[in-house]
Amino acid sequence: MSDWLGPNEWAAVLLSIKVAFWATLFSLPAAIGIAYLLAKKEFVGKQLLNGIVHLPLILPPVVTGYLLLITFGKRTPIGSFLAEWGIEFAFRWSGAALAAAIMAFPLLVRAIRLSIEAIDPKLEEAAATLGASRRWVFLTITLPLMLPGIIAGAVLGFAKAMGEFGATITFVSNIPGQTQTLPSAIYAFLQVPGGESSATKLVIISIIIAMSALLASEWLSRRMSRRLQS
Repeated sequence: MSDWLGPNEWAAVLLSIKVAFWATLFSLPAAIGIAYLLAKKEFVGKQLLNGIVHLPLILPPVVTGYLLLITFGKRTPIGSFLAEWGIEFAFRWSGAALAAAIMAFPLLVRAIRLSIEAIDPKLEEAAATLGASRRWVFLTITLPLMLPGIIAGAVLGFAKAMGEFGATITFVSNIPGQTQTLPSAIYAFLQVPGGESSATKLVIISIIIAMSALLASEWLSRRMSRRLQS
């Protein structure tokens, strides 16, 4: 693989994996919490929260990237405050991870929410009648039954983060070796004469990663479902 890909191509692949990994890892706890709220609770503003969660799927990715830029840019109040603590997002790989996390977040929430809604509430009620606390019911009943959805959402979210382009390039630009992810590298190679070969290689890698993620998500979900049913 290292002989097939050049240094810039290989750097883009590794950076994309790094960005997607951290984007998925940090967004997963929030996705579980919000999915649980949307699936189990009734409260004022529930539909508004649901709309906000799914907004990145509807908005043009460039709009999401611009909103991140005017929120976390170095000259914005929030961006300058975070910079004083050594936290910077704009034109950094961490910003690419933030943008990818936001774009992948709806997929995580939806997959986890569907798995929660598929749980038979009688199982949780039975545990509660036996004296188990809500926290214990969640840890011993709800969470294990959510695992197929969590795994499926995490894998799909990772794949989405790997392929994010519009929000990322708007927020962190396209700096080789620093913020140039796989989609950004493909775009850059297509803008220069003779770059079609490198772009094609990265397209093939993108397809392999996407298909592998879909197959892995399906396999893991089925495996976890069979294990929980046994």
